[in-house]
Amino acid sequence: MRKYNIFGVDYAATNYDEAATLIVDKAQNYISFGVSALAVHGLITAYSDPSLKYLVNSIDLVVPDGQPIRWALNSFYNLNMAERVYGPTLTLHVLEKANILKLKLFLYGGTESTLTKLSQNCIKSNYPDVNICGMHIDRFREATEEEDKSDIEKINKSGANIVLVGRGCPRQEIWVANHLGKVNAAMLAVGAAFDFHAGTVKQSPKWMQDRGLEWLYRLIREPRRLWKRYFSTNSYFIYLFILHKYILRRAY
Repeated sequence: MRKYNIFGVDYAATNYDEAATLIVDKAQNYISFGVSALAVHGLITAYSDPSLKYLVNSIDLVVPDGQPIRWALNSFYNLNMAERVYGPTLTLHVLEKANILKLKLFLYGGTESTLTKLSQNCIKSNYPDVNICGMHIDRFREATEEEDKSDIEKINKSGANIVLVGRGCPRQEIWVANHLGKVNAAMLAVGAAFDFHAGTVKQSPKWMQDRGLEWLYRLIREPRRLWKRYFSTNSYFIYLFILHKYILRRAY
């Protein structure tokens, strides 16, 4: 599985089945393995913060979550990727394979209500042979050293093969990167997948997702919270794309 650099972050050129197969292979062997589904917001945040970029690039598998990321990969490297690897959908592919193998799952992050709905409405009803062996509600702050040690011990003692991490970007990527080699499981930073699959947040229509307009749908629903994020990150992504595609590459 080859990796390609977009603005300093190494993305895997992959698809749902290939990525899910790799993740589950690592999971069933209790290999500490990090995964991030990174969209434009996460990419631009990492581009602007060298320490975060370093952590993101230490994650084993970074997949192109957003359509603009896929478009950039295809444009820069002529990859002809037919679809992005969207975090919430990748989660379902992983759960489907985990269900066949009867793997153990740990949920890390989110509110108590979200985790309860996610486990009952999505996982237990659709993937009955996945064993939810533990859940940890987000503190919405970083853990102390002692709390972190306790969290690691709790996860490892549970026998979890897979840890789904829903803490929001980039907190979830930082958590996954910092727990490589400590948590003996495949760790997936999947962000909004928790809320989407729990049914607490509505996903955008497929036609908007396919056209890279999911951000617009979310902006309309949460304008006060998201307008600054999308205005700054989307604009900067377009600027960087033009810079790298039409200016910097002509210099070589």
